[in-house]
Amino acid sequence: MAYGTAAVAKVDSPRSPYVRRKTTRGNYELYSWIFMRASGVVLVVLIFGHLFVNLMVGEGVHAIDFAFVAGKWANPLWGVWDLLMLWLAMIHGTNGVRTIINDYAQRDLTRGVLKSLLYTAFVVVVVVGTLVIFTFDPCPPNAPEELLASFCTA
Repeated sequence: MAYGTAAVAKVDSPRSPYVRRKTTRGNYELYSWIFMRASGVVLVVLIFGHLFVNLMVGEGVHAIDFAFVAGKWANPLWGVWDLLMLWLAMIHGTNGVRTIINDYAQRDLTRGVLKSLLYTAFVVVVVVGTLVIFTFDPCPPNAPEELLASFCTA
C-alpha cells in the first residue's frame, strides 16, 4: 500500500449537528458528580459545626475528655450529627478515591483489587463507627468517678 492510500476514518463536519450516541453506562457518573457537590456542602456545615462546639464553646480543646463526649452523646442530636458526618464523609471520600482508581489504574485486575480494598475499608469503618455511636455507654460500670459525666451516678 502506498503512502496516502490507506483508508481514512470519516470525520464529521464541524458544523454538523451533534448526535448523541447511546451508552449503556447510564447516569451513574452524573449522579456521583452531583452527590459529591451536595455532600461537600453538607459536610462543610457538619464539620464546622462539630469543630465550633468542640473547640470554641466552653473551655475549648482542654475540656475534651470522656465526660465531654458522654455528655454530648447523651443528647440524640449530637449522636445523629456525628453519625451523619461519619456516613457522609465516608461515602464522599470513598466515591472520590473510586474515581481516582478508575482514572489511574490501567489494568482491570489492579482496579478490581484496589476497589475491593477500598470498599472493605469503607464497610469496616462505617460499621465500627456506627456501632460506637449507637452502643456508647456514657456511664460505664467501674469507671473512675472523675472521668464520668456529671449526670452519671457512681
